[in-house]
Order: sequence, then structure tokens, then C-alpha cells
Amino acid sequence: MGLLHHLLSRTISPPSKSHHLLFTQFSHQFSTSFLITKTPKKFKKKRKKKESPRTKLVKTEPNLIPHFESILTRDAHFRFLTKTKEYLSKQPQQILRLDDAGKLHQPLGFPRGRKVLKSILRHPLILQTYRHSDNKIWVGFTDFMDQLLLTESEIANRLERQRVDVVRKLLMMSANKRIPLSKIYHNRLLFGIPEDFRDRVVKYPDYFRVVIEEDGKRILELVDWDSSLAVSALEREFLVDEDKVKRAFKFPVKHGKLLELDLEDERKLNVLNTLPLVSPYSDGSKLDMWTFEAEKYRLGVVHEFLSLTLEKRAYIHNIVEFKEDFSLTKHTYQMLLKQARTFYLAGTEMNWCVFLKDGYGGDGELVDKDPQVVFNERLYEYADMQELESR
Repeated sequence: MGLLHHLLSRTISPPSKSHHLLFTQFSHQFSTSFLITKTPKKFKKKRKKKESPRTKLVKTEPNLIPHFESILTRDAHFRFLTKTKEYLSKQPQQILRLDDAGKLHQPLGFPRGRKVLKSILRHPLILQTYRHSDNKIWVGFTDFMDQLLLTESEIANRLERQRVDVVRKLLMMSANKRIPLSKIYHNRLLFGIPEDFRDRVVKYPDYFRVVIEEDGKRILELVDWDSSLAVSALEREFLVDEDKVKRAFKFPVKHGKLLELDLEDERKLNVLNTLPLVSPYSDGSKLDMWTFEAEKYRLGVVHEFLSLTLEKRAYIHNIVEFKEDFSLTKHTYQMLLKQARTFYLAGTEMNWCVFLKDGYGGDGELVDKDPQVVFNERLYEYADMQELESR
């Protein structure tokens, strides 16, 4: 036993200093630089670059609805026309010096770094340039466009009472029954509200009151609550087609697989969460933010907001501007994505547009066309012409 212990102790004894010195000297005679210690770049898996929300599309094939996407393409095509028309209309004598126009790429809607004249020449029936007595080139409307603007003004006058009711409904939906006049002005084209609406409100003291706050901001307040206006489009539809409204929003009820529900039973179960509807004209600011009732309220508000617009659609910046007034949250985008039966989101994640699907027919045309929409479509047709077609 003693002999075995002696042999084992000699076998596992640590190396001596002389052994270590010998190994060090031996290893220094050879280079180890040829050894690959890192994975070469060509063998590394390339990470897919995350697409920016600025360019990432909300919808991709096969979920695209072409007629909605084409409306956004039309918006981009006529951006210069729309913005220049608004800007020029507010200028003295409705003219602008070409040199000044070239510096206004954002207000006029043409690409930065491009010549504004190129955009002007695309619409010869609408815009013209001429040399003034000061020897400077100016931009203005053509005589033909002046006649179109008179027609548009007549439409605004004829539909003034309808536009007043739209503003009253917006105020009735707002949390404090008051909205800054600037917000209504910024979004006036969405609702067909005339440019001079801020001056027209004084004609309706029974409906509106303008309050000037300490910072100079002008606030439009509701004077009189009209119960006949406090009925949403969804509530009116419910009286006509109850089943359709029940299917408008989807709030799935969680249930175990053991229930073995078929699609019809599952639909009936989900209706328990969908109904009752929460009116967008109720006070949503008092609701607990994360309850079904609060989400139904917010969906109802967006639905009613879109139903009041000319084209039953709105961009993100239109909705965000009224976020506090309508008690909406920063999760509006995700909320709308979940309700694909009623809403269609197009564009990019940073600049999306939401459509009210029921406002459009299967051919992509609006079910009810406001006279202002008819006028806009005619204007777009003329804008793409190089000369008037002979009849």
C-alpha cells in the first residue's frame, strides 16, 4: 500500500520550474499569427437592416387594397397643386414672385432642391407665369382657374350650415366642449370647412363662443348642446342593420379549447364584449384608460371623426392634432390595426392614412360624394390637362 501511494504521488506531481522554462523557450521559436481566432467577415451572417418606419409600408401583398393605395398615390401626385392653391389663395392679389416661390418648397409642396418652375409648368390650365412691370417673373392663377375658384366659393356658401353642424359635432365630442380654432383651421380641408371660417363663426352666437386665452390663443367653445346631433353614424346604422354593427369591431373573448365552439358560437360570445356601444359623444375622459369601455369609446370617436370627413379618411397628423381633445392615446395606430373589418390603414408606419371602409363601395368610389369632393376631382382632371379639350 505504501509503495502504491509513493508511485501515484510521483505521477501527479506539479511540473518543475525547469520544465516550464523549457516549454516557454520552445514556444517562442514558432509564430501563432497564422491561427484564425475570429470568424472572417465573409462567413459572418449579415444582419438584415431594420426597415425605417418612414419607408416601411403598413400593408403588403396580399393584404393590399389597390383602390385605397391609389388614393394615396393621387395625394402625392397633386400635393404641389393642393398646397400651392391654398397658399396662393391667401396672397395679396393671389400672386407670388417666382424667386420667392423657389424658397417655399414646404408650403408649396415641391421637392427640396428642385426648380419650382418645373412643377408650375405641369399645370398650365391652373397656374401661369408672367413678367411684371418690375421686370420680375410672377406666378398666379389662370383666368380659367379664377372661374373655378368662384365655383368653389359658391359651394362653400351653399353648404355653410352643414359645415357648421360638423364643427358643432366635433365640439360635442371633445372632452371640454372646446377646441382651439387653429386646430379646426389646420384641418379645414378634411371637412370642407372654408378658409374664412374663423370669421364666419361670429354669425352663429347661439352655437359658438370664441374665447381668447392669456397667451392669445383663440378657443372655440360650444354654447348649446343639441341632442339630435349627438347621434353617431354607428348608432344610426345600428337601427338599420344591427348585425352589421355587431360585426364592426372585434373584441375576442378568451375561452378554453374544451368548449369546442364553432365560428357562429364564437361570434356570439365575442358580441358580449362588443355591445353595448359607447357613444363618442359621452365623456371619455372619465373612463379607465385600459378597459373595454374606454377602447370602444376611442374606436367610436375615430369612426365618427372619419364619418364627418369629406372622403371618410384621415392621415395620422389629422388625428394626432385632436389627440387630447378626444381622449385618444399614443396606441391609436395599434388599436386601429386590430379592427381590420372597419378600418383600412395605408401608407407607411410613420405617415399612415386610415380609411373608413364602409364609406367606399367595392369599386373604390365614395358611397356619398360631397359637392366639394366632386369639385376636387374635376380640378384634378383639369390639372393634368395641357389644354382644354374641345367639345
